[in-house]
Amino acid sequence: MATVYAVGVGPGDPELLTRKAERILRSADVILAPVSNLAEASVALGTIREFIDEGRQEIIVHQFPMTSDRTLLIPAWQGAAELIAAHAEAGRSVAFITIGDPLFYSTFIYLLRLLREQWPQIAIEIIPGISSINAAASEASLPLVEGDEKMVVIPATAGIGQIKTALETYETVVLLKVKPVFPAILELLSAAGRETSTVFVERVGSPRQKVFTDFSEIAAHSPDYLSLLIIKRSP
Repeated sequence: MATVYAVGVGPGDPELLTRKAERILRSADVILAPVSNLAEASVALGTIREFIDEGRQEIIVHQFPMTSDRTLLIPAWQGAAELIAAHAEAGRSVAFITIGDPLFYSTFIYLLRLLREQWPQIAIEIIPGISSINAAASEASLPLVEGDEKMVVIPATAGIGQIKTALETYETVVLLKVKPVFPAILELLSAAGRETSTVFVERVGSPRQKVFTDFSEIAAHSPDYLSLLIIKRSP
């Protein structure tokens, strides 16, 4: 029985992988990379290309639809879990790769539950990765929190009402998944007087990275799915 590894590969810069992640990726028999659309390249797989041997290792790209419809998601999760379990039971180690960290808004969270419930005999090891939040703050040279400050992370799709409450409550608000409600977020930030304390970061750690601190630039931009906002309480 081989081990299943969930490997966080960071935000997109191969140099931000941990040494342990690199070691596991080089040694695994099977690399499983998630994508939302099979017509698009896997960001996670692109990040680790230099660490794997496609002649020796089996590379599998598995689709997880970008939807909240559980009738579509559950079969995708179950299929991936069965695939992973079959390899592990055959003695092949599996590395499931995910951008960022495996336990932070990651598809692997759902697979972890299924594997523990249905194949409790399989050993699972989590290899943490640098999140896009930490990488974005570093690129912007922006302290996230200090002293007694508090920070909250919110998927922007949770709604403008929750974002407004967070801005009133926390010194630092990080918004993920901003693309679907970007205009409404900008309107809220303008009304709250946060134009000078907002940072926008897109595709952090990749060649397509963008970092905007000027609100007019932020407002003029059409964000990518892999975008976030860090909003500090105004001085």
